[in-house]
This record gives sequence, C-alpha cells and structure tokens, in this order.
Amino acid sequence: MTTGLILLGLSACSSTGPVLYPNTHFLSMGKKAAEADIEACKELAEAAGAREGKGNVGNVATSTAMGAGVGAASGAVGGAIYGSAGQGSLVGAASGAAAGLLRGIFLSARPAQPNQAYANFVSRCLQEKGYEVTGWQ
Repeated sequence: MTTGLILLGLSACSSTGPVLYPNTHFLSMGKKAAEADIEACKELAEAAGAREGKGNVGNVATSTAMGAGVGAASGAVGGAIYGSAGQGSLVGAASGAAAGLLRGIFLSARPAQPNQAYANFVSRCLQEKGYEVTGWQ
C-alpha cells in the first residue's frame, strides 16, 4: 500500500511536455537533440517569466477541505434529525475529508497541464526551431 502511494505521489510530480510530430526536421535532428531543444525552450520560457504551473498538490488540499466542509454540513443535518447535530457534524467532517482526500489523490494521478502561457511559449520556441508540436502530455 505504501509503495502504491509513493508511486502515485511521484506520478503527480512528473511534469508534462510537448509531443513532437516526426516531421523532416525532427527526423534529421534525432530524439536526443529534440529533447535538448525542448529543455532549452523550457528554460527560455522560465527566463521570460512564464511558469510551468504548480501541479496538483493544491488541488488535493482543496478537495480535502471541500470534502470536510460538505461532510460537516451534511453530518450536522443528519445529526440534527436524530438529535445530535454536533456529533453528526464531526463524523461528517471526518468522512468528508477522507473522501475529499481520496478524490484529490486520484485526480492528481493525471498529469497536470502546464500554464497556457508557458505551453504557448515553449510551443512557439520549438516551432521557430523547425519542430511541429501536436499537443502536450
């Protein structure tokens, strides 16, 4: 179980990158040179002030907090019906936070998309070098 969470965490931290179409320029340069050009364009984008993005860590925290809030509210309503709004609220908050945390973790397993300005900058840089960017993943 711990190994799965570590792998999940590592996949959430991995960055995305441009997918290049194998046009004549890409084929003449080769994969290694293309990867170097991608890194150079990413560095140029960062130097110009474009940031790749924060990733999904903030999304997990937001999802957990939202789950706790929804759980507390629904638990309070359920508890009020049965005569213990405070206890229902506590149980609801705990279960809602757990559900929100799991939702956030599973959503963060998908690669985060970079900031649009950053992706546009890197794509244009690569295009000026002769590459064709088909998308990001």
